[in-house]
Amino acid sequence: MTFLSRLLRRPTPAVQPSKPDLRGYAVCTLPRSGSNFFCDVLGSTGVLGHPREYFNGVARRGYDDPTYPDDPHEQIARILTMGATPNGIYALKIFPGLHDVVAPHLRWTEVLPNLKFVRFRRRDILGQAISWVRAAQTQRFRITDPGHGEPVYDAEAIGLRVRQICQRGARWDMFFARTGLPAIEIVYETFLDDPDAGVNGVARWLDLPGDLHVDIAQSRFRMQRDDVNAAWRARFVAEQGDPNFVDPV
Repeated sequence: MTFLSRLLRRPTPAVQPSKPDLRGYAVCTLPRSGSNFFCDVLGSTGVLGHPREYFNGVARRGYDDPTYPDDPHEQIARILTMGATPNGIYALKIFPGLHDVVAPHLRWTEVLPNLKFVRFRRRDILGQAISWVRAAQTQRFRITDPGHGEPVYDAEAIGLRVRQICQRGARWDMFFARTGLPAIEIVYETFLDDPDAGVNGVARWLDLPGDLHVDIAQSRFRMQRDDVNAAWRARFVAEQGDPNFVDPV
C-alpha cells in the first residue's frame, strides 16, 4: 500500500474540545497575490499567529523545517503550534489547490477550532499573472531565492495564468457565497497604502484590540516587480488587448 493510499484510508480524527482561548483564521488567497508579504507583516505583530502554507509540505521543508510532515493530520498539529502566537491565535494561508490536496484526508475547517476567514486578493490580475510566470520560469518565488535562468516573455503562459487567477478566485467567491461564512476582505494594493489599517482590521475581526502599528520595512519580503514586468505588460496588452473580445470562462 502506498503512502498516499494509507493517507486516503486514514479516518479524520474526532474533533477534540478546543481550549476556549484558542482561535484562528485562514488567509484565503492565490499565488503571487502579495500574500507572503501580507502574512509576514501579520506575523510580525506577535499576536496574529504566523500564517503560512502549512498544507504545503515541500515549501515548509524548504523554508522552515526539513522534517516538516506531509501527513495532513500532523500538519494540523503544526498549525496549532508553530502557526500560533502566545496569545492563542493561530493562522494559516491556503489556496484552492492546497485545499484540494488536504480535503480528501480531513475536514480541515472543522478540525481547526474557532476558525475565521480572511479573503486576500490582488486587484492587478495581469500583474499577478506576469509575476507568476516569471517566478515559475526562474524558480525565484521570493527575493531571497537564488533563482535559475533568465525570464522569457511568453504570451501564452501569461494568458493561462490570467485565466487561472480568475477561475481560482471565483472558487473562493463560490465558497463564501455557498457557505454563507463571513470573511473580512483585504486588497493587496490597499494594504500597501495603509498596512496598519489592514493589520488592525484582522485584529478586530479576531476580537483583539485594533491598536497595532507595523513597520513594513522590517519584512523579509520585498517587491520583485521591475522594468521587465512593465515591458511584458505593455507587450501583452498590445498583442492581446482587443476590447471587441470577451473571454469565455
